[in-house]
Amino acid sequence: MSDPGISVVICAYTEDRWEDILAAVDSVRAQSRPALETLLVVDHNQALLDRLAREYKESGESGRSGEDAVVRVLANAGPRGLSAGRNTGIAAARGEVIAFLDDDAVAERDWLRHFAASYADPRVMAVGGRTVPVWASGRRPAWFPEEFDWVVGCTYRGLPPGLVRVRNVLGGNASFRRAAFEAAGGFATGIGRDGDKRPLGCEETELCIRLTRAVPEAVLLIDDRAVIHHRVPSGRERFAYFRTRTYAEGLSKALVARSVGAHKGLESERRYTTRVLPAGVARGLRDAVLARPGGAGRAGAIVAGVCAAAGGYVIGSVRARGRGPAFSVAPIGGGGRD
Repeated sequence: MSDPGISVVICAYTEDRWEDILAAVDSVRAQSRPALETLLVVDHNQALLDRLAREYKESGESGRSGEDAVVRVLANAGPRGLSAGRNTGIAAARGEVIAFLDDDAVAERDWLRHFAASYADPRVMAVGGRTVPVWASGRRPAWFPEEFDWVVGCTYRGLPPGLVRVRNVLGGNASFRRAAFEAAGGFATGIGRDGDKRPLGCEETELCIRLTRAVPEAVLLIDDRAVIHHRVPSGRERFAYFRTRTYAEGLSKALVARSVGAHKGLESERRYTTRVLPAGVARGLRDAVLARPGGAGRAGAIVAGVCAAAGGYVIGSVRARGRGPAFSVAPIGGGGRD
């Protein structure tokens, strides 16, 4: 399949992001390599669902500016949460490849073109891209380490550059063959964001590990030319969110390790914590000695982030003992193909 049809799924849940959602859809419509369709999946918010349905008429053509690309507005057919929303989009999508874009991000013009190129290799089952933060304050907080940009859903220091093979892609800027979901099932519900205030994650990590177990020859890639720009609101620039998110990541990693085993579930994290983070602390301390802004803060934030994540992992592991399955995996069939 050298030029697959690509469906783009954008999951939305709040009217507070109205302008962001419209911008995300517009960025898909502006792609140099057109999408087959854009699916807007609304997570249990009737007012937002109705408003988007009016904005993008359910007529096979779409509404705002007259482009030909189809925009379909759907209600999340599963339980509240990002995983079920994505599964709803997967089931309805017509494309042979399904790409995911966050509702508060915009894709660069060649985003889908770079994704599509890698699928010429039939072994490739997933391709992710590079996510660049757009800080609400206009600049990165001086104390915020690039090694922890995953806290705000962005590509972090330590990921290899270029077109590289990886254990897992990052869910807000990713694509999968439909065959990947048919082989491994959809995103697991009961892990990741679900409308709760606690910012859980790791649903894409668990899926990718499950995929490579189901299809051992599968190749998963990140292409850093497939770029999106992700808005970081002011509340997520604060240390309180940083601490909460890193703790929640530990809880999530405990669920993943319980599902797929600690060896696979923490394989990439071992290199990250033993090589990438110590180098980040050393850079921060060096900058502090040289009186550069934020150096001591970045070093301290790395240490605090590691401690919070480790604490979350321990607590999550203890809670998991003796319980039944922590989450469920939805089977994905043929979807919306004609």
